[in-house]
Amino acid sequence: MDEDQLTRERLATGGAADASTGELVSRLSHEVSELVRHGLRLAQTEMSAKAKKAGVGAGLFGGAGLLALYGVGVLIAAAVLALSLALDAWLAALIVGVVLLLAAGAASLFGKKQVEQAGPVVPTETVANVKQDVRAATKGHDR
Repeated sequence: MDEDQLTRERLATGGAADASTGELVSRLSHEVSELVRHGLRLAQTEMSAKAKKAGVGAGLFGGAGLLALYGVGVLIAAAVLALSLALDAWLAALIVGVVLLLAAGAASLFGKKQVEQAGPVVPTETVANVKQDVRAATKGHDR
């Protein structure tokens, strides 16, 4: 059995006691790269969930803007009606405009709450997990 086969066999069986320093460094390098890949996948999943939540909030902000635009249109129509028609018509338009603006305000507050709940755009859970993994890896090699 040549030295390369022996090295591969030791790495495959996990024989840390028989492994050379080079083999251990190679194994550590492989495990760290796997850990980084796993961390990146976890970060991607976390960021996707946060982006989805922020998207809902942004959509609600857009809806609030549309309702506000309708409110302004109705208020403009109320002003026109106030100048050209009897009091009853413009008062009805004014009431509708105020109701639309109140609905826009409520949607805006709800949208803001959704965006705030999305949290920072940093994968905090993944960062914490990677830090914990690094501490565990270094603690095991300090012996």
